[in-house]
Amino acid sequence: MRFDSKTVLITGASRGIGESAALAFAEAGANVVLLARSREAIADLAGRIGPKALAIPCDVSRFWEMQAAVEATIKAFGSLDVVINNAGVIDPIAPFADTDPDEWSLAIDVNLKGVYHGMRAALPVMIEAGGGSILTVSSGAAHYPVEGWSAYCASKAGAAMLTRSLHHEAAAQGIRAMGLSPGTVATQMQREIKASGINPVSRLDWSDHIPPEWPAQALLWMADASSDDFLGEEISLRDPAMRQRIGL
Repeated sequence: MRFDSKTVLITGASRGIGESAALAFAEAGANVVLLARSREAIADLAGRIGPKALAIPCDVSRFWEMQAAVEATIKAFGSLDVVINNAGVIDPIAPFADTDPDEWSLAIDVNLKGVYHGMRAALPVMIEAGGGSILTVSSGAAHYPVEGWSAYCASKAGAAMLTRSLHHEAAAQGIRAMGLSPGTVATQMQREIKASGINPVSRLDWSDHIPPEWPAQALLWMADASSDDFLGEEISLRDPAMRQRIGL
């Protein structure tokens, strides 16, 4: 799969799945736009990738920042072909009655509203250009409740419905909307989950988690027409048949 002359915008690009996706798309020839709140981390990643990378500090919970990032992308590279809504937070990890309402609201702002902001900012540009791919990193928590994760589960469930809604409304205008449920991935978020000790996921052995390069490869495949059978759906890397189809 090659993405020469294509431009890919990735939120949460400073580490984990976002960083691995940026490296994978850059290797495939794409221009990559790196968004995160961690200014130094994305600047370092852009330096490693080279002139085809653009680092933009951005808080996805603020629509105007997401919109400005899309405008900067068009100015720098002339197009926006793929958006990967990857930014997410796991906190607050706590029993329902002990959650801090402000922290709970922040999770919704990042995990749910941040996805909406990415979709909303990119959509007019993509529709005018004749189409594009909007991919959202989801979670099994979007479909199954997990102790201590009320904000995470609720926000991921909402983001999954955004993907379905976007497909329903905009597929006819060339918008390819899909979700990716990667399972548990060996990232910093899993270290935070393990430290909480609050549910069965926190007690998994580190060897149970897949490397972030796997979801990165899945996102490459999803951005290509070879995945068109799954438009509007959520792909799960827990499915052995799906992993085989992707080549993992």
